[in-house]
Amino acid sequence: MDSGIGLLPAAAAVRRLRPDADLLLSNDPDGMPWGPRTPEDLTERAVAVALAAAEHRPQALIVACNTATVHALPAIRAALEPDIAVIGTVPAIKPAAAAGGKVAIWATPATTGSAYQRGLIRDFADGAEVTEVPCPGLADAVEHADPEAVDRAVSAAAALTPRDVRTVVLGCTHYELVEERIRAALDARGRAGLPPLVFHGSADAVAAQALRRVGARPAPDADRTGSLSVLLSGRPGQLPATALGYAEGRLLAAVASAR
Repeated sequence: MDSGIGLLPAAAAVRRLRPDADLLLSNDPDGMPWGPRTPEDLTERAVAVALAAAEHRPQALIVACNTATVHALPAIRAALEPDIAVIGTVPAIKPAAAAGGKVAIWATPATTGSAYQRGLIRDFADGAEVTEVPCPGLADAVEHADPEAVDRAVSAAAALTPRDVRTVVLGCTHYELVEERIRAALDARGRAGLPPLVFHGSADAVAAQALRRVGARPAPDADRTGSLSVLLSGRPGQLPATALGYAEGRLLAAVASAR
């Protein structure tokens, strides 16, 4: 679940690990974007999206949104667990810092500098040199599959990122859809003599955690192809056309069309 197509990376990661998994994508086009909402309002929207998914009796629900995880995860877990395993999405600061070197965290303006993110840095990146990079407009540009707006937002954030960072944490699930554009913008600033950038998203980790929570193991060679269903603010629908602008969306759509 997410407000929009930020759920694509996690859904695609589950599909790659378990091609036989039946996937339900629950998002909220009527209420997006969630970022500018008050925590109380965001929680109400997120719980509604979660409850719409719960009606289909999934084994697990991935909250594929950093902002919703920050504000709404306790309420979603209170509503659904223990019947449905609920997995939140946390920026991969711990593994990024463990690798050593300078770390940049790209996140939404609301998350950058927040007590939540500062707490993660304090708890998991103590001693590492961390730069918090706000990325105004990037999630919206990705959501609307607007390449020019994406490039403008990425360029602005790249200008705030130290040239010698070694690792970049993608602190918003939408950003994982444009990782290569981010890499190109950072490389264009000049990294001669430096090792290649390492990116840390959350999709693979949350997909693996979802399987663990339901007692399943990866089976990437499974013969059966799982189904794909979509809920748009609780209503049955289709993958948004903008999803097809990204490799993850095309993967999901191709599998759905093959059934």
